[in-house]
Amino acid sequence: MKRLKYTSVLLMAILLFLAPPLKADEGMWLPMLIGKNYEQMKKQGFKLTPEDLYSVNKASIKDAIVSFGGFCTGEIVSKNGLVFTNHHCGYDAIASNSSPENNILDNGFYAKSYQEEKPIKGLFVRFLVRMEDVTPQVMAAIAGVSDKDKAAKIVEATKKITSDAIAATSYEADVRDVYKANQYLLFVYERFNDIRLVGTPQQSIGKFGGDTDNWEWPRHTGDFSVFRVYADANNKSAAYSVNNKPYTPKKSLPISIKGVKNGDFSMVYGFPGRTDRYLTSHGVNLAIEKTNPTTVKLRDIRLKAWKEEMDKSVDTRLKLSSLYANIANYWKYFIGQTEQLKRLKIADEKVKQEVEFTQWSAASPVNSQLMDSYNKAYKAYEPFAVHITYVNEGLLASSFVRNINQVASMLKAMNTRKEDAAFQTQTKQNFNSLVDNYQNTYSEIADKKILAQILTSFYQDVPKSQHPKFISQILIDFPNASPAESFNSFVNNLWENSKLVNPEKLRQFLLNPSSDVLEADPAYQYAKNLVPQEYIKNNFGTVLADFQVEKNRLDNLYLKALLEKNKGVLTYPDANSTMRISYGAIQNYSPKDGITYDINTTIDGMVAKYQPGDDEFDLPKSLLEAYENRNFGRYVENGTLPVAFISNNDITGGNSGSPVLNGNGELIGIAFDGNWEAMSGDIAFDKQYKRTISVDIRFVLWCIEVLGGAKNIIDELDIKTNKLPVPKNKLIMN
Repeated sequence: MKRLKYTSVLLMAILLFLAPPLKADEGMWLPMLIGKNYEQMKKQGFKLTPEDLYSVNKASIKDAIVSFGGFCTGEIVSKNGLVFTNHHCGYDAIASNSSPENNILDNGFYAKSYQEEKPIKGLFVRFLVRMEDVTPQVMAAIAGVSDKDKAAKIVEATKKITSDAIAATSYEADVRDVYKANQYLLFVYERFNDIRLVGTPQQSIGKFGGDTDNWEWPRHTGDFSVFRVYADANNKSAAYSVNNKPYTPKKSLPISIKGVKNGDFSMVYGFPGRTDRYLTSHGVNLAIEKTNPTTVKLRDIRLKAWKEEMDKSVDTRLKLSSLYANIANYWKYFIGQTEQLKRLKIADEKVKQEVEFTQWSAASPVNSQLMDSYNKAYKAYEPFAVHITYVNEGLLASSFVRNINQVASMLKAMNTRKEDAAFQTQTKQNFNSLVDNYQNTYSEIADKKILAQILTSFYQDVPKSQHPKFISQILIDFPNASPAESFNSFVNNLWENSKLVNPEKLRQFLLNPSSDVLEADPAYQYAKNLVPQEYIKNNFGTVLADFQVEKNRLDNLYLKALLEKNKGVLTYPDANSTMRISYGAIQNYSPKDGITYDINTTIDGMVAKYQPGDDEFDLPKSLLEAYENRNFGRYVENGTLPVAFISNNDITGGNSGSPVLNGNGELIGIAFDGNWEAMSGDIAFDKQYKRTISVDIRFVLWCIEVLGGAKNIIDELDIKTNKLPVPKNKLIMN
């Protein structure tokens, strides 16, 4: 492999800037430059070298970390390509392979051989091959380009950079900006598409506590699942085939079952999604007052409608469970973020920083005006913020809208390429896939209720001056006593008369699709108003685009000025779904006067929460029997079984499934959540309260070995222990 060049002087300089001095537990650090943190990491208990963490010349821990499906993180834990991640990360794969007859979501599943492992359509993992600073190339391409044209020019430049980087390889590549587009980094990946489900605990373990315990500590959730990466005979990526073999990785993680104690070094390695820690007070106030409450309200409408139907049948519950869990997770997140932004007075703190910045920059004609410019930009945008949130979280929430517009686009392409037989065949196959995916989460009663309630809420919450014509037309066409009744009538009419909303009717239409029939259909007449780009242009003019361009310009200048202002301070960029390392310690905390939370929870607390038959707090019989018999095997500690622990590591969405490592680089847990008291963390890190919640690896292994009887999986792992052997108890099987 080609040896990576040293990073540019510019990137190395920027990483020395930014205020105020950061504590070691705050930060999502770029692995390529983790050596700059090395002395601090050693002081906290790190025993390895920077090259053990990241290297392009030899196997390193980075080679055992995968982006799991593009939305989570996973870790390679065996020489046969075994992957650990969260249960909620594997939830869709588990639910989609479940049926009332073979309900692995509720009953759990562990493959006892390669042949029993379940292929997962559409799932992939990506390994980071290398990262490289490409700032000079991008900056040269946009020199002298106007602000409104920069985005297009950057796309053009990065397309060439990625194309050159992966020439004559099977790799993929992205260029991502950091420090608000003051830096650009190239990331080269190797992608594997044959991923198979190996194991999952029962949902009552993997999702124990449900929405009630979500984002809370103490926690007793066994949030893990097990997958495997497959490759062809040459250990290269390949489409699914029965002839594929388990992938042989460059690196797999050893596992420690020695346990953790308060103050121990801990490190999280993964792909955090998004943070916005340099957001101004204007953005914080907009989130608190406008966008977060609107998002919560619209998600609440969907969740209540789905839950009513899920409670009626197992089949519906299995169909909607993954979609429900995904929406519910960030429904509660936005509630918590708003609450903590207020409690911690983050907007007030931002104002203080901005006043100090303006005083510092008084001599600069550009920088001294930045906060005034932010104020003007937000004042122009704020009146439309609720409406824009409704577009993304409300009007486009009905999947039939996206489907119909996609069908219209595909049908138009078919009509222009009538002589291309291969294209016609492929498009018809795409039609079938579209309907199959739609049908998987279709619930007529819930979907009708959701659409009617969202339209009613839109009418009430969005200023009348911003209402699009089609909303007003519904009230004219269905002149009932109230807007809610009009929208209900409209929805009922849509389902009764459209050939495109019901999946079976849509499938019949697509057997012999007609543009004339499509255009006359009432659902198409509605959906065509909601093509995102057209909707934005017709209803917002240039307001949204102008705001985005101006905010990007101001953010870039603000970060550049802060870098200049605070020279000599080591810092990290915001998360942006690229690989990062955070390090800190196992650490307890006190959320309020008179309360101190311990670092770990045990199965004792889990059983204490047990409520037979409850959606959130039920437990499988096998766990209760093992608990009664104290059958904890070699994973026992102080006479009980650890379940979860907390650390002060800095994580966010996308880190779900990330490995938590000790100072020797051994796996001690799997990160799955943050805590309620620090839900503001994506905008403002709070050293006192911020904690990462992880499932203890000992509980994971116990579930696999004792409850699942999957010794074949345990035998693959490199388990480190300094404990004396314990007598073997009889395994309790499901």
